[in-house]
Amino acid sequence: MDLLIALLPALLWGSVVLINVKVGGSPYEQIMGTVLGAFIIGTITYFVVQPELNLKILAVGIVSGAFWALGQGNQLKSVDLIGVSRTMPISTGLQLVSTTLIAVMFFSEWTTTKAVILGISALVLLVVGVILTSLKGEDDASGDKNYKKAIPILLISTIGYVTYVVIGRFFGVEGWDALFPQAIGMVIGGLLLSFKHQPKKKNIVKNIIPGVVWALGNMALFYSQPKVGVATSFSFSQMLVVVSTLGGIFLLKEKKTKKQYIGIAIGIVLIISAAFLLGLAKQ
Repeated sequence: MDLLIALLPALLWGSVVLINVKVGGSPYEQIMGTVLGAFIIGTITYFVVQPELNLKILAVGIVSGAFWALGQGNQLKSVDLIGVSRTMPISTGLQLVSTTLIAVMFFSEWTTTKAVILGISALVLLVVGVILTSLKGEDDASGDKNYKKAIPILLISTIGYVTYVVIGRFFGVEGWDALFPQAIGMVIGGLLLSFKHQPKKKNIVKNIIPGVVWALGNMALFYSQPKVGVATSFSFSQMLVVVSTLGGIFLLKEKKTKKQYIGIAIGIVLIISAAFLLGLAKQ
């Protein structure tokens, strides 16, 4: 049962962008609805769990959550340009590479020879996997133009996601304690990203659903980590790329050439393999 719960973050997080696209709206309406959904669950959880809350936790959590909104909002902008099945493998790969390098440089991970070998092997697999998932099809001039626009957006998204993770770890504000302050920060970040674009209330309300789904995945991760270990729960959670990428192809009907199908399939396998190797390197 614990392993099944550990798989829930991948299923739920991988479904978030799929639901965003299905319910519709602009990226700004999607991010605003998503952060409101996360805020609702974060508020309910706070009153149920009643975790510690002080000025440090509040400040770090709010900043962390605001950067998550930056990451999620720009990921949704990339989805709008190049689709889910191209965005998610690249986004996941960039996040894994960035968080790993920061963990090694600032948090003294990979202290053994085994960890170094596993970690470097994982990074190589990640880079190759991202390249394979981003192959363009024949005569894909417009897609290539959008892809070039999407890359800087994904880099900004990665900065947001990585800061969200790293700042909490640096100040020791993580888990249940951080959930409610982060939800506040997400709403602030969502407002800053979207207020100039006059998002429609109807579309915002519809996009609350993926925010609730994301928050439930976050809770499943918090629950599973002490049960199955951080390394296993981390590795399992990265399987979200399989859910989102295959969902983009089969549920959202994103068209691909044969070469792209093969590249995406191999790339996903490499990214997931890299995630498991990184999990082992953390042990």
